[in-house]
Amino acid sequence: VVDEFHHAAASTYRRLLKHFAPRFLLGLTATPDRSDQADILSLCDNNIVYTCNLFDGIKANLLCPFHYYGIFDEYVNYAEIPWRSGRFDPDKLSNKLATLGRARHALREWKKRKQNRTLAFCVSIKHADFMSDQFRKAGITAQAVYRGSELGRAEALEKLDNGELEILFSVDLFNEGMDLPSIDTIMLLRPTESKILFLQQIGRGLRKANHLNKEKVVILDFIGNHHSFLHKPQTLFDVSAAHNKLAELGKKLEPGHMDLPEGCYVNYDLRFIDFLKSLKSTSLEDEINELENTLGYRPKMVEAYRSGMSFSKIKQQYGHWFEFLRSIQKLEPTETIILSSYERILQEFESTPMTKSFKMVLSEAFQELNGWTTPPSLEALALKSWEVLKRYPNLRADLPEKFRLPNSKISKEWQSYWRSNPVKAWTGKNLDDPSTALFEISNDIFRSKSSIAPHHAGQLDDMLQEIIDYRLTRYHARQNSNNVVPINTPRTNGISLPYFPNIKIACGHFRTGTADAEEYRSVGSGHGALDPQKHFIARASGNSMDGGKNPIRNGDYLLLERITSNSAGSISNQVMAIERQDMSGDDQYVLRYVIKTKEGGYILRAFNPKYEDFEATQEMHTLARLKEILDPLELALGQQFMREEIPELFGEEFNTGNWNSGHIALNDQKQHILLVSLNKQGQSKDHRYTDYWMDDGNFHWQSQNKTTPTNKKGTNIINHIKNGWGIQLFVRENRKRPNGKAAPFTYHGPVDYESHEGAAPMSVVFSLRHLQS
Repeated sequence: VVDEFHHAAASTYRRLLKHFAPRFLLGLTATPDRSDQADILSLCDNNIVYTCNLFDGIKANLLCPFHYYGIFDEYVNYAEIPWRSGRFDPDKLSNKLATLGRARHALREWKKRKQNRTLAFCVSIKHADFMSDQFRKAGITAQAVYRGSELGRAEALEKLDNGELEILFSVDLFNEGMDLPSIDTIMLLRPTESKILFLQQIGRGLRKANHLNKEKVVILDFIGNHHSFLHKPQTLFDVSAAHNKLAELGKKLEPGHMDLPEGCYVNYDLRFIDFLKSLKSTSLEDEINELENTLGYRPKMVEAYRSGMSFSKIKQQYGHWFEFLRSIQKLEPTETIILSSYERILQEFESTPMTKSFKMVLSEAFQELNGWTTPPSLEALALKSWEVLKRYPNLRADLPEKFRLPNSKISKEWQSYWRSNPVKAWTGKNLDDPSTALFEISNDIFRSKSSIAPHHAGQLDDMLQEIIDYRLTRYHARQNSNNVVPINTPRTNGISLPYFPNIKIACGHFRTGTADAEEYRSVGSGHGALDPQKHFIARASGNSMDGGKNPIRNGDYLLLERITSNSAGSISNQVMAIERQDMSGDDQYVLRYVIKTKEGGYILRAFNPKYEDFEATQEMHTLARLKEILDPLELALGQQFMREEIPELFGEEFNTGNWNSGHIALNDQKQHILLVSLNKQGQSKDHRYTDYWMDDGNFHWQSQNKTTPTNKKGTNIINHIKNGWGIQLFVRENRKRPNGKAAPFTYHGPVDYESHEGAAPMSVVFSLRHLQS
């Protein structure tokens, strides 16, 4: 799901996606708290399967530890700057920040704590130019960079990286989409309007750079006694926006009683800590007004819940959510009409007891079937409820094991189970007085006891969906994370590196000043310390190096290390990627073995004797050094292949007779190739083998019907390691795509025999080798 859209369209997107993608919808985002306030979580039913916050990333050694200094912005009175629609007036803010006293204050703090390479964030072009001028007057190599600046983005980053600049002052240019691990100091010279913008800016320095022995990033954040700065401690310490929670945080910060990841340090000016401690619990109305001011629209229940609002207080003081909104005049006129007409339904949805999630799952299914105007049959309701459950992997843990898998059949047994659970509960069969239930069954039709006017159904649906989302979100929060049903995906214990189809494209790409690539490939351990900013993969082209003891053949996968004039080191007796001009004056990129002459020059030699040596000249540039040639199978891990593409991975040609089976033995290669389709629909009963993922690292495979532990195929599988054979696993979910064409297989790498049982067929358990280390 692409997460770039505005919150006002969320409801429409949600309905469309549920209609056109009824099986699975996976949303991936680094910005669940959007700076544009888009409600992207609603697209995935507010169903958060996994999160990893800042501290998690540092503890997992994925991000660099930080030393954060909250420096009091004593030269700016933020109360004097107009605040409108969740932000400061930009012109007046720029004037307040670009002053001589503040610039000198920033310079003093920077000199005390800075490291080697600093990226500073400014509020305007005027501010950035002013700050760079003041730093240069103090003898600091500094530049301002922004859209249209004299110094371009790529050149600015290169100068900062190689040490020509000590500090860059930027404006709306590096908040995202840039990755320069050598940055070790971040200076925030402007307020940020959102948690995500703050996190994006400090994130420019959180990248690890092991090749530079980067131990930490220093963050210099200039903050004031204004509510616009409260989201910063919220973000760092993952606390709610409630003032009482922030006041508690202030009390912990003063004596330094904070649980930080190893290597991290936080220091706030005491004046800001006093500001936090002075915050008092606000009324529910004040809380929602503040949240509305931040969002730009009336918060939904889920958004209020995530902000830390107390729903127990709302229930105690107002009875239920929509009565609270009506009391403080936050409802639209149409919502007020719906509340007056159907308050009992709204209140019951919000307060009905839930030991499992099924009542809300059924309710969502009922709404998707337009049940308020067209009551569904119990069969249709059970089917739609199952489709809803397929969107919530962790809710399926509430089901008996036989119903948990997403491809479980919709059977009479399922319909009976669903009827005896939420259908029974919603129709009052568990109540002392069933007449008080909201729903009833008539001729196997599930219907509301209340009459709903057709022109009210759409608005009632939206208000009830708000409650359903809230109830399911709260239910998710209290579930044990171990209840999530795992879905296997290929993963490695190695690292992902940029991948390019040839050296020319790779080297041309690096000229833009970035190491980001359109495609990445994973390599396992055993290749030394690798850095995605320095190392990359490119395929060899041509045959100039195809010769000698260590030939480099056309199409080989090359692991290369990007170098610059400042970081080349020794290049003698190594294979280098070199840029030169050919006879016509066009740029040419070649691989050559570098030999240093007695006179101090260099000869560039091809391994193929058909190609002549040539001398290196000043016009040539060394771009990368070859580290090694990679095994194509290692890079194929996690990639998809059509059946006819798989033989090429093993140096074989495709032929239908051999490769149309599920178990191919390559005697010359000493490899067993397993091609597995998990969903066996359409195959004869004799070929419907039982294959499935037991967990992320183990696969259950059933052999062909004639295989036994004592015949040749069976013993080859059991003793494959002893006999020097490999077993390669390729898996696909279904044999065909929805359009009827053959589906590709995903390569999961080599597997090792663990155990077996039975005969003709054998049931074998394999472990994935790349996950064993």
